[in-house]
Amino acid sequence: RYAPRLIGRHSTADRARVTVVGRHCEAGDVLAADAELPADVRPGDLLAVPVAGAYHLSMASGYNLVGRPPVAAVRDGRARLLVRRESLEDICTRDVGL
Repeated sequence: RYAPRLIGRHSTADRARVTVVGRHCEAGDVLAADAELPADVRPGDLLAVPVAGAYHLSMASGYNLVGRPPVAAVRDGRARLLVRRESLEDICTRDVGL
């Protein structure tokens, strides 16, 4: 079971049970059902999903032109980027055309 967490801002809102969905592989992917997140989570907020299984780097691909995810190590409240997020420019650079 995946456990998404709100990062990037502190919330004092009550917790709410939500379903986290999005374009991870397919448009209708459900990443977490009945996850507890602050009730004031809104579009544009950043969620971290520790140990995201097949949605993580090891199973990532360029399917649907979705860039591969970043990888960060977190310890004692400090994060260190291990692999940066793949950009659209990275994806296009590999395309040499016909």
